[in-house]
Amino acid sequence: MRQLLLRLRPTDASQRLFLGFVALLLLGGVLAGARQQAAPLLLALAVPALVLVATRWQWLYYGLFLTLPFTHEMTVGGQKMEVPSEPLLLALLACVPLALVLGPGGRRQLAPREWRHPLLVLPFMLLAWSVVDCYFSVDKIRSIKYILAKCWFLVALLPGTLLVLRRPAHFWRLAACYVGGAVLSLLWVLPRHASIGFSFARTNWAIQPFYVNHVIYATTLALLLPFAFGLAAGASTPGRRRLWLGAGLLLLFGLITSYTRASWLAVPAAFFFYWVMRLRLTRVLLLATVLATAGAAVYFVSDENFMRYRPDYEKTIWHGGNLAAHLQSTYKFQDVSGMERVYRWVAAARMIADKPLTGSGPSTFNPTYKRYTVSSFRTYVSANHEGSTAHNYFLLQLAEQGVPSFVLFCILVGTALLTAERLYHATRHRPELHRLVLAVSLSFVIILFHLFLNELVENDKVGSIFFVALAMLIRCGTWLEEAQAADASAARELPGQA
Repeated sequence: MRQLLLRLRPTDASQRLFLGFVALLLLGGVLAGARQQAAPLLLALAVPALVLVATRWQWLYYGLFLTLPFTHEMTVGGQKMEVPSEPLLLALLACVPLALVLGPGGRRQLAPREWRHPLLVLPFMLLAWSVVDCYFSVDKIRSIKYILAKCWFLVALLPGTLLVLRRPAHFWRLAACYVGGAVLSLLWVLPRHASIGFSFARTNWAIQPFYVNHVIYATTLALLLPFAFGLAAGASTPGRRRLWLGAGLLLLFGLITSYTRASWLAVPAAFFFYWVMRLRLTRVLLLATVLATAGAAVYFVSDENFMRYRPDYEKTIWHGGNLAAHLQSTYKFQDVSGMERVYRWVAAARMIADKPLTGSGPSTFNPTYKRYTVSSFRTYVSANHEGSTAHNYFLLQLAEQGVPSFVLFCILVGTALLTAERLYHATRHRPELHRLVLAVSLSFVIILFHLFLNELVENDKVGSIFFVALAMLIRCGTWLEEAQAADASAARELPGQA
């Protein structure tokens, strides 16, 4: 017995530390059981959690994406919070600056070109304008909450991504976490949906509790398709390739049975941008979009032409479980969700005309817009019990934060698309980078397409990939420069070796 105890005795610091954690957990469990309260056990768990954060905080980053498909809204201390994504983002908000200050190399962990890159600078310029615009907000409390939430998004998902994803393999690890988590969530959603015959009318019931509504559900599945097929293309074995292809097909099936028109169209839109990128026509596309938007704005404002498109209140209805009637009403401009968007857009346009420079303030559209609505565009769902906003992120930027925010965001989007095109062609002879650029670019375009009909940048499931895509475009540029420099150095050494 004595020999057994001697062998079990810890011989180094790591073993003693492990035994200390075990003892702490046992003590916490005993106290929790005796008091019938979870607090002692949670306190015991907090100690190893803090050690983990201090030593391997990158695990929190991957854990965020592994759990993103399962996040849902909870009320904590009277405040609504997405759990576990927002607590993880808050933890990363603390970890990333500490890693930049205390980590090996400090802020030099990021290359100088990355600190100066427009895709890193512009989001923080948008945040800075939000801080300034908060002074003019009609509801300063809401605006301050928006700014705080934006801080943990930007810090965790821009410099945080650049710190964690040091090699292309690290990005594919992130993609595997998110795709794998989404597939697991589908193993819950699809059987529930199948139990009601994949009902169109009851889609929102089937996706609970992990997805707020069918738009978030479908957008998440759509933006993950390039990641799933990118993982399949880079798989090292036939078995893994089949696994990721199966995951992609399952995501596609979930997308189809979500009955979300915007997400259905987003996938062909991504293929369209792929050919635009291949033909180096991104500048033409951006110019055409600007001219078409400006022309449409002038037309609708002139002589109040927008009034010609007001809906017929009696015909603008929800078609229940009749998908065919739902699709038919879309192109006849009699669909309630489409016409409700017009109702909000008209209100947003009038808000912009009232305060073009500052808007109503960050995150204040919902309590403000009803004063600017036109009753002729009202629909059956205009009471807006769910608290949604403008259903167009560009209009939302204008209405809430004015022209400066809108211009900065448009420059950010244009820069991202042009960077994607440049990197797509520059990496043609580097398959590993080329595959990554293509997956990130197509996912970004799918999100961007949704922004014309919804406001999803602040949503954790969608907005996280929006910022990760920006960070990866920055990092791919760095990897490309390093590879080109290595090739040039090797080429200079060859004549000497000969």
